[in-house]
This record gives sequence, structure tokens and C-alpha cells, in this order.
Amino acid sequence: MAKPADAFSARDETVTAQAQRPAAVAVPRTETDVAVVGGGPVGVFLAVLLAQAGASVQVLEQRRERSAHSRAIGIHPPSLEALAGAGVAERVTGEGVQIRRGEARSSGRHVAALDFAAASERFPYVLTLPQLRTEALLEARLKELDPGALVRGVRVTELHDDGGRVRISGVRTGASDRSEESGESGDIGMSAQIVVAADGARSGVRQLLGTPCRTRALRDTYLMGDFIDSTGDGSTAVLYLESGGIVESFPLPGGIRRWVAHTDQLLGTATAADLAAMVGERTGVSPDPASNTMLSAFAVRTGLVRNLVRGRTVLIGDAAHEVSPIGGQGMNLGWLDAAALAPIITASLDGRDVGASLAVYERQRLRAARVASAQAQLNMALGRPLAPALLAARNAGLARVLRSPAAGNLVARRFTMQ
Repeated sequence: MAKPADAFSARDETVTAQAQRPAAVAVPRTETDVAVVGGGPVGVFLAVLLAQAGASVQVLEQRRERSAHSRAIGIHPPSLEALAGAGVAERVTGEGVQIRRGEARSSGRHVAALDFAAASERFPYVLTLPQLRTEALLEARLKELDPGALVRGVRVTELHDDGGRVRISGVRTGASDRSEESGESGDIGMSAQIVVAADGARSGVRQLLGTPCRTRALRDTYLMGDFIDSTGDGSTAVLYLESGGIVESFPLPGGIRRWVAHTDQLLGTATAADLAAMVGERTGVSPDPASNTMLSAFAVRTGLVRNLVRGRTVLIGDAAHEVSPIGGQGMNLGWLDAAALAPIITASLDGRDVGASLAVYERQRLRAARVASAQAQLNMALGRPLAPALLAARNAGLARVLRSPAAGNLVARRFTMQ
């Protein structure tokens, strides 16, 4: 495996998916400066940054359509700064909910509060916006810069890095996300100076490269759903620290509130009524099951690759590091990867030697991923079930700590990825 300092330099390697590929189909472009594999929020964001810098970019996305699931919703101040550099911060903040205050409650009583004013001078809040809408705004920005940059329905099956360019082979996929069931047809071939994999936690490019990824399944499970907001909490985020497990409550645009409850096991068959009852039992607040618009049960897994860079291919976002969704750091971490990588790619395209810069980039982004993972695991530990007496003692200690403005500001900055 190439060291970071050797990246973007000579190598000759072919990696191929174990799949039978049918007959040829043309791709919109046969050559590009940068090919980004993965058209989610991280991949499209990177493409925007590169297109703004004058690079030719092709984004290859396996899915035919964006997922309608609202998944990630939190956008932290460092990411808002990065999105401002991509020309989309005003659009995102214009549609999202600005959470300037968080509150912890237990047994119907106030425990502590966090003020996010000190988190950022320009963006003193955490913004919530469903990922579907965030992706749409990023795609619109990319289309302004380059209408043909994003190509959907392409699965990459082979990469060949000859030291000067990377040749990419792929197949067209059908309408289903699960391409093996949808009837793939048509070979696609193109080349790029640099390939960036932003294709998620189960990255196909990472598998093609054979890049080791250390993964671990954690014991925590959650049930999550969106309901009409009847709490009266407005733009305040609330954490209910209860003996049965934490319940998190976040405002969303359109008078919606997301509820996330820690569960004893994965409740894959749970209904909106089940989640509403769980929330009501622990918090005294009962969302209306009939108003539910999204429901998801999930377990937690972490993952971290050994190296981000291999030859002319770089892994970013969930393809490089998977962290718990509790705390909302995953998408943000990917955006910060992209923001740090874009100027290095631009310099490389200009003919400059970027080996040392890539070595620093890899070291810093792997460290950032470890910090984010540790923060997420601390968040989960605070939300696990606890005997009432221990919970009361823990909550009292938390309240004492957060009475100090300095401690409160420090915690607020950590929770907002500062």
C-alpha cells in the first residue's frame, strides 16, 4: 500500500469487482480531472468545491434517485463555514431550524442547559435540516456550476491506476438501490487524474482497493421517528435523561420534531405507536402516532480505515470512517474531509507536488475521526439506562459542572465539533 507521500504518483494497479459485466453503454464523459464515486451530500459537496476551482468533475452515483429517508439532520458550525465556501450556506440556513439552546431534563425537572452562542461567532447554533433537502440544495449548486457533473445509475466495478490516470469501469444500474436485483446493463469506461470515494460506510471502492477497515458493532440500539411537534419547546433541543434510557428531541422545519429513544434491543418491527408510547412513558410527552412521517430502528457500528490515500484514490466521509449517528457528526465529518482535501486536489491538478500535504491531511483527518468517534461513544454512554439513584447522582454532577460558564462553553464547543 502506498504511503500518503507517494499518493498521486506512479503506480500500476488494477482492482476489479467480482461481477460479470454486460455490453457497452456510453457515459457522458470519457475523461475528467476528478471522478467522485458517491453522489450523497459529501461527494456532491466536494464536487462543488472542485468545480468552483475550475476542475472538471464527474460524480458517479449508484442510486437512480435520492433516498427519501431524512436520516442526518444536524449541521454543525464548522460545516456551515465550509458550506459557505461552497455558496450554499445561505440557502441551507434559510430553510433549516437554528438550535441555539439545548436543555437536559429528567423526571419532568430541568437539569442543565447549553447555550451554543460561544460555539461560533458567525454561526452560533446547530442547524437542523433533513438530509434529503440538504442534498437537493447541494445538487442545485453543482448543477449551476456544471449541469452534467452528476451521473446517476452507475456502479463502479473496476479501477486501474497506471500512475498518471485512473481508468474506471462501471455498469449502468436499474431503478433499485440493490443493483443485483434490478438488472444491470451496459459497460461504462472513463478515466480521471484522481478518484475520490465518497460512497458510504459499505464503500464499493474501498472493497475494490482492498483497503483494511476496522469495524466494531456496539451494543446500543435506538428507535427514531418524526412527528408533528406539540411540545411547545420551539427551537430548543431537549435531552431527557431517564432511567429507562435517553430520549432525544430535536426540532425540524415545518413544525416537525424528531424523537430518538435508546432501546434495550433492535426493534425492527416497532410502529409509530410503539415509539410514541415509549416517549410518553419516559418523558410525559406523547407524540401523535398518526402524525408520524418517518420511523427507523437502528444499531450502531463504528469503522476506521488504516489509510485514506492509495495511489490516485482517496477515501472520504463514511467510506473512510463510520461513527455513531448519536451526536450528528458523520455527515459533518465528511464535509470537513472534503473541505480539507479540495485545495490539495486543486494543487495537484496544477502540477504541484502534494505528497507532504496529503500526509498531513491523512494524519489530521484520521485523528479527527477518532475524536468524533470517542465523542459519539461518550454521548451514547450518557444515554444508557441507569438505576434511579445512580441517575440522580449523575444528573446532579452534570448540573454542577454546567453551572460554570467556562465548562458550559467547553461542552457546547465539543458538542458542535469545535
